[in-house]
Amino acid sequence: MVIKVFLASSSGSTAIKKKQQDVLGFLEALKVDYAPLDIACNEDNRMWMRENVPVEKKPTNGIPLPPQIFNEESYCGDYETFFDAKEDNAVYAFLGLPPPPGSKKAPVKQEEAQEEVEDDEAKGEDDQPVSEEEEDE
Repeated sequence: MVIKVFLASSSGSTAIKKKQQDVLGFLEALKVDYAPLDIACNEDNRMWMRENVPVEKKPTNGIPLPPQIFNEESYCGDYETFFDAKEDNAVYAFLGLPPPPGSKKAPVKQEEAQEEVEDDEAKGEDDQPVSEEEEDE
């Protein structure tokens, strides 16, 4: 699976340039394989990106701005959703990739099971009757 990052190499916006650099730098740090696809120099890339960003994710003017991120043909998100995933330590899930071996992030099923056990234990503690001696303290 290759992550496709649609970029504008000749953007006049410093905000867009910074967002693109942030995404690429983070993917490089994680050693994620990605393909930067330029929409400024390649009309096919621009049209493909515009056609494949879901309607509900497009801005009001209908033209999505770079960076836009895809896993092959599947839309992952734009910079804001990437940033949110990065803040939540959920970039691999955002990209639709399995976490690397040895990562601290446990599979979701194990986490949910652990949370249920902890919830049950917490309920069990709360359900214990309080003796009169404890109330007096």
